Amino acid sequence: MSIKIGIVGAGGMARYHVPGFRAAGAEVVALADPVPEARAKAAAAYGVAETYAGLPEMLAARPELDAVSILTPNKFHLPLALAALGAGKHVFCEKPPALNAADAAAMAAAAKAAGRRLQFNFNNRARPESVAMMGYIRSGEVGRINSAQAVWCRRYGVPGFGGWFTDKSVSGGGPVIDLLHMLDLVLYFMGYPEPEWVLAQTFSDFIDNHDFRGPWGIPDVPGGKIDVEAACHGFVRFKTGQVVMVRSSWAEMTEREIVQASFQGTKAGGLVQRLFARDGIDATSTDRCELYTVEHGRHVDRRIQVPQDESMGRLASAGNFVRVLEGKEEPLNTPDQAVKLMRIVDALYASSAQGRPVQLA
Repeated sequence: MSIKIGIVGAGGMARYHVPGFRAAGAEVVALADPVPEARAKAAAAYGVAETYAGLPEMLAARPELDAVSILTPNKFHLPLALAALGAGKHVFCEKPPALNAADAAAMAAAAKAAGRRLQFNFNNRARPESVAMMGYIRSGEVGRINSAQAVWCRRYGVPGFGGWFTDKSVSGGGPVIDLLHMLDLVLYFMGYPEPEWVLAQTFSDFIDNHDFRGPWGIPDVPGGKIDVEAACHGFVRFKTGQVVMVRSSWAEMTEREIVQASFQGTKAGGLVQRLFARDGIDATSTDRCELYTVEHGRHVDRRIQVPQDESMGRLASAGNFVRVLEGKEEPLNTPDQAVKLMRIVDALYASSAQGRPVQLA
């Protein structure tokens, strides 16, 4: 029998979750969202027959569901995940895992207690270039990764003013938490070492300047909150002696957009970089995946060829969740890694607020 999944949230990520699950052989049988127009529109677009006002109604009507996929604003990840796990369902949740490390830890504990799978949509791990790079890392060709740089910076990328993205009580923060994909990716490449201390500084310049609005058409909310950062620069040291530089921004005087994970290993360095073929549109036709090494006394740059993936790994990430439930694949990410990632995010904010390094070990 195929895996049966219910979707919570009628937002834009449904266009990846639904086909990703279905391509892996699962059935998407229900969709829940509190806004009637939104859930009706999404259900029609993705061919989901049954809709509900919320997760409790969906669970009551469809007790045979195997899993729940959460595509809501960040504030709701914890309560929805706890409710689904408590009902005995597996959970696939959009990033970030939660508002903070404590919430992520509560989700991880609930999954362990329920004996159910909890995964997050860190889709950049599933991108073809990341998969290729991990092949080189796992084969030993890179050696020990000593240092890495996680960068996702936008010159103009504020996703609407006054909406949930700029309200810290709902989002958890600005670009530090929204654009944490590259931090997760370099940690993944490094084997997710244990963090020791974090030093960071956030900046709020331009966060309410409409010249720095992003191109995604997210509406402003007049009178809404704008209490998140515009940019962050940070540094993480791990117990292993490895280090990571972190840089993220929605609004900063930089290039149009820089999205890359780079590292320096004892045998080779590497770069995974997203380039944008169309301003404001996610495109992967010019992505770079490169290794830098020395061969036969000569310095060599290797350009690794990978197929295009316009979904940016999102279809593959959703498919991995289904295949994990079927026992066919290992999970692309674990709850423990999510907790560790959110501890670093918390520490980036704490270090900036306190004006000093924050000890984690």
